[in-house]
This record gives sequence, structure tokens and C-alpha cells, in this order.
Amino acid sequence: MPSYAYRCRECGDTFEMNRPMAESSAPAACPAGHGDTVKLLTTFGTVTRGGGGASPAPAPAGGGCCGGGCCG
Repeated sequence: MPSYAYRCRECGDTFEMNRPMAESSAPAACPAGHGDTVKLLTTFGTVTRGGGGASPAPAPAGGGCCGGGCCG
């Protein structure tokens, strides 16, 4: 179940709630009982690493309209 972050406009507290995606835009009450909350925009990022210490493969040269000279 996804976790959503909220901030209370009355006390400034930030909190998270686990709820189904279908309820993601439903109002959320502050843990202190306040009702004036706003859903925060959260991001999720991942980091991947190449195996074996090898350098990443270089990007292919040429080809396509942005590098192959087909625009004109």
C-alpha cells in the first residue's frame, strides 16, 4: 500500500499515511486532530550501479534525427 505525506496548515506538523491509491486525494486529518491539511508532493528515486567496476557503455553515435544529419 502506498504511503502519502501530508502537512497540517494549523500546526505545521508533517505526517505520512498508508492508504490505497483510490483514496490518495481523500482528506487526511492531522494526528493532533486538525482538519486543514495538504498532501505533499513526494518523489521516489533509485540508484543503480554497474557490476564489476566497469565503466558504463558509451552512448551510440549518429543515427536518428538528432545526430544523424537527417534534418535539413
